[in-house]
Amino acid sequence: MPDVHHLSQATHDRLSAELEELTTTSRIDIARKIQTARELGDLSENGDYHAAKEEQGKMEARIRDIQALLLDAEIIETLDTDSVSPGHVVAIRYEGDDDAERFLIGSIEEKGGDLDVLTPGSPLGRALMGARVGDWVEFDSPTGVPLKVEIIEIEA
Repeated sequence: MPDVHHLSQATHDRLSAELEELTTTSRIDIARKIQTARELGDLSENGDYHAAKEEQGKMEARIRDIQALLLDAEIIETLDTDSVSPGHVVAIRYEGDDDAERFLIGSIEEKGGDLDVLTPGSPLGRALMGARVGDWVEFDSPTGVPLKVEIIEIEA
């Protein structure tokens, strides 16, 4: 079963518009660049041609990424802040540390501003889902070391 990608309505709309732009205007533009570069002659030493083909490959990869993301997208509304869920900003404090860190829980496509994004499928993200302010949760770090964090604050 594919991973569900939790997106705000604004991010879903932005990605849909980006996909529309990439699959229409941008594809036409890159095809023109490739054609113009072909007309310059020998393709084996044609830097413009190779640059245009590389740009085309990156654009097609982005198109596939957006299509896959939107296919499995779930629009979220962040009204209830009783427990951690996608779309919330959560402040946590690691055990033994005095400083709190703030994260946006959701898809990396939600990235904006100065908050780091924490995906619900990551080890820390999974541990935080459903937790409430004051709860301590434990998760295994990427190195396998168990860590504990306290939920300090949850906001929409």
